[in-house]
Amino acid sequence: MIRLVRTNSGNTDFKHLVKLLDADLAIRDGEDHDFYHQFNAIDAIKYAIVLYENDTPCGCGAIKEMTPKIMEVKRMYTLPGYRGKGYASKILAELENWAAEMSYGKCVLETGKKQPEAIQLYTRNNYMIIPNYGQYAGIENSVCFEKILSQMV
Repeated sequence: MIRLVRTNSGNTDFKHLVKLLDADLAIRDGEDHDFYHQFNAIDAIKYAIVLYENDTPCGCGAIKEMTPKIMEVKRMYTLPGYRGKGYASKILAELENWAAEMSYGKCVLETGKKQPEAIQLYTRNNYMIIPNYGQYAGIENSVCFEKILSQMV
C-alpha cells in the first residue's frame, strides 16, 4: 500500500531520507557539493512529503516559497531499491497539488547535470527548462526547470 504524508522538516523519516540524499549528492557533485549544500538546509521547510510503501519511508520531496506566487521544489529523493515504480512522480504531483491548493501558480527547481534520472523525471512530468535562476545563474552544472500550475502567475 502506498501512502503520501504531508508533513514538515521536523519529520524524522523526512530527515533520514534527506541525509541519504545528501550522501548521494556528495558523491555525484564531488568538489561542487559544498556550493549546492548551502542552499539545501531543511530547517525552515514547512511543506514536505514522505511516501511510504506499507510502513517503509522510501521517498520524499518538499516545496519552499520562493515568491508569493512561486514554490521551489526541493529535496526530492527515492531510495535506490524503490526507484522505477513511479514514486518520485507521485511525490512531485502531490507537491504540485499542495502548492496549487495554497494558490501558488508555478513550481521551479534546480537539479544537476550529474543527475540524469532527475532531469528525466522533471521532463516526463511536463517541466520546461528555463534559464538558471538566483544563485544558480552562471553555474555550468545546474539545470533549472519550471511548471505552470495556474495562469494566475
